[in-house]
Amino acid sequence: MSENGAAEVEDGAFDWLGNPVRCADCPYEETRAAGLCDLGKTCVMDRRARRIDRFFALNPAQAERHLAHPYFEVRTLAARYASPFRLVALIDDAEPDVRAMVALRLPLARIGALAHDPDPRVRIAIAQRLSGEALAALFNDSDYSVRLAAARRAEPALLLRLIHDSDPSVRREAARRVPAYALVGMIADPDPLVRIEIAERLPDEALALMTKDEDFRVRFVCAERLPVAALGALADDADEIVRDLARQRLSMGAE
Repeated sequence: MSENGAAEVEDGAFDWLGNPVRCADCPYEETRAAGLCDLGKTCVMDRRARRIDRFFALNPAQAERHLAHPYFEVRTLAARYASPFRLVALIDDAEPDVRAMVALRLPLARIGALAHDPDPRVRIAIAQRLSGEALAALFNDSDYSVRLAAARRAEPALLLRLIHDSDPSVRREAARRVPAYALVGMIADPDPLVRIEIAERLPDEALALMTKDEDFRVRFVCAERLPVAALGALADDADEIVRDLARQRLSMGAE
């Protein structure tokens, strides 16, 4: 092996089949001569996604000729840079990463079928595009990660539909942004992390209802946020940290 070839392999320049990538074998001679590719850093022949992405970022006009490439990473990244009007053929691509990229780039009118894609990565991509009732339809998705992606983009009023979701991470997102009047109905949530989010937002009069919460972290938030006049019960809390905070605030309020 030549000195140059050995250096290339040491750089980790391998194609998607595991073969070493060498500039001598590359069909992009003009691109290389123009300084628009760089072995081991910016190369469409490489198997590493970052290097492929750099190639298309510098050579977007090359993207469309790679939409049928056998390596899915090349198709995915080519779809990022190609004209959206050339992506319809990839809606049924075998790889979910490719379909997810298509979902992010096709006009909304063309991605309806992908809302029912079997892979959650594609449906998460769809959630990044939708709004209103179309987005809320994903609240019924079987995969919590899709529901969470939808919740993060939904308007606060729509989040009322998720306050009893089966997954605590979805309910936590709802608790962060749901209209304040709905928080009281969530104070008995079975997950303490959800209740902490609720305690962070509840108005004082409702927060007093959480001073007996079984989780000391929820009671600690109460000790932080409640008016001094409402801290009495927490001054004798079973947890030392909660108790000390309540007593510290009471002593400061008495000064």
